[in-house]
Amino acid sequence: MNSLDLQTQPEAQSDYAAVGGAPAVTAVVNRFYELVLADDRLLKHFEGIEMVRLKRHQVALVSQVMGGPVAYEGRDLRAAHANMGITAEEFGAVAEHLIAALTEAGVPSEIVDRTVTAVAATQPDIVEVGATQD
Repeated sequence: MNSLDLQTQPEAQSDYAAVGGAPAVTAVVNRFYELVLADDRLLKHFEGIEMVRLKRHQVALVSQVMGGPVAYEGRDLRAAHANMGITAEEFGAVAEHLIAALTEAGVPSEIVDRTVTAVAATQPDIVEVGATQD
């Protein structure tokens, strides 16, 4: 048996592990909401919302998207965003804030791209067709 027979392929690291796991995802989500809540275009959607709970759900969702061990167990995204009148433009603004928070945290661009692509796939469940920005 030669030494090559003893080598094993390293297990692929998830994006979640690559960025630093729960502490890193939590920091990104906190920064993300700072950006979102400072955006006048989006603020109306967060009035009266319990932010601690929302952040907890967002951490779970981002963790799951990044391949972490945390499973999102919140409400179905379509039900959670029903009748909120979220426009495609507002969804885009939220995505921009997510990109900014990930980038500021030093997340590699390929992980940012994968994360944002996964989040973008939720647009049909969140944007209300025919909704217009005030």
